Amino acid sequence: MTDSTSTHDATSPLRVAVDIVVFTVADQDLKVLLIKRGIEPYKGAWALPGGFVLEDESVDDAARRELAEETSVEDIYLEQLYTFGEVDRDPRTRVVTVAYFALIDADSVEIHGGTDASQAAWHSMYSTPTLAFDHDTILGLALRRLRYKLEYAPVAFQLLPDEFTLSQLQATYEVILAQPLDKRNFRRKILGLDILRDTGRTRSDGPHRPARLFAFRQDRFEQATGGKVIFSF
Repeated sequence: MTDSTSTHDATSPLRVAVDIVVFTVADQDLKVLLIKRGIEPYKGAWALPGGFVLEDESVDDAARRELAEETSVEDIYLEQLYTFGEVDRDPRTRVVTVAYFALIDADSVEIHGGTDASQAAWHSMYSTPTLAFDHDTILGLALRRLRYKLEYAPVAFQLLPDEFTLSQLQATYEVILAQPLDKRNFRRKILGLDILRDTGRTRSDGPHRPARLFAFRQDRFEQATGGKVIFSF
């Protein structure tokens, strides 16, 4: 039986696509990388980087290629998020998309629009423009995944430079959770985990006394977790 409410029929070709959510923390805000579409459909609208998978490539390779072509961001770790397959999610044809997400330090990359993206730019996660296709839904799920992973994985450190202050680390947690954390409690718990190394260096933060710089110790994290949730503030 054909669903008369659908814009696609059984003869419409099924296409596979990829969409990528890239998060960073900058200007005391959680930001997401968006591209402005240079082609129809939704020409001129903001969207997640992505596109169709070619016949001779895997979905992982397609995600890396599309991200590089549309934003110039390369060589970052991409994690599969979810597969979205609503029938009418793309007006052109039936499209199933595999969504990915990534976390990067904004200072480590330069972004530029390319191919079918007329522009690429960081936008606040909490005040994004209306997005093309179902990308609002994809972005919402990515934020929930990020907050969930924050409880058991060292994702906050992927959004920071190699050396950081405790204030920077706390601010990263706060912008992801969208809520303030008690400074004394946060520092007591994070230092108690013994997963940070004091570099012996400091950084000046304005008129206040220089702040100590720390580095994340991946080896200690792997020893300390034991498969349990440890990041609870």
